[in-house]
Amino acid sequence: MTTLVVGASGATGQLLVEQLLNRGELVKIIVRPGSDLPETVSHHKNLTTIHASILELSDAEMAQHVKGCDAVASCLGHNVSFKGIYGHPRRLVTEATRRLCKAIKSNELKIPVKFVLMNTTGNSNRDLSEPVSFGQKCVLSLIRTLLPPHVDNEKAADFLRMEIGQDDSEIEWVAVRPDNLTNEGEVTKYEVYPSPIRSAIFNPGTTSRINVSHFMAELITNQESWIKWKGQMPVIYNQYH
Repeated sequence: MTTLVVGASGATGQLLVEQLLNRGELVKIIVRPGSDLPETVSHHKNLTTIHASILELSDAEMAQHVKGCDAVASCLGHNVSFKGIYGHPRRLVTEATRRLCKAIKSNELKIPVKFVLMNTTGNSNRDLSEPVSFGQKCVLSLIRTLLPPHVDNEKAADFLRMEIGQDDSEIEWVAVRPDNLTNEGEVTKYEVYPSPIRSAIFNPGTTSRINVSHFMAELITNQESWIKWKGQMPVIYNQYH
């Protein structure tokens, strides 16, 4: 199996690449020129590295990069800086998701490609009646105004929900929603739910990046996990007991 990972130089993306390589998978990554990867990953025999800014690729180049891939995973996000939050591209995650899906479809595959999107528990799955308190709605409205990356995450998931949907013959998808991200050295027990079990604003949980990467790798390589969660936006929390 071959997986294309975008956002592979980020904190979670690097871990996902490592998880997949450790499982014996073939991995292709698209990273900006000059991006750093751990030594254990960068020279791995099963890794193919494409140096490019993803939104600057032509449609033909994008189609060529996804060709032969059984799965595509996006760990893209905005840098935590003024330019990263308020600069361009404002819709990095959404536009990359849209163009990658377009590229997949251009190859006219007979077997659907898995698309795994790293998202956020602050984004509701509007396919379900997820309860959101009035206070949380107010805060989220303010966040949408002040923090463009949140809107980008919402629109990226909405693209998969509404444009790809549940019955597409060429793309199946899962949008993974972690809560507050933490850095841990190893995979620990974690729990996965169809919807949040706590308020992302007023009572957030924690999710280690390595647990997110493990779950995303499970979705890609374990068909049982994929069948269970495809077309959904599962929420992942570290297990506390």
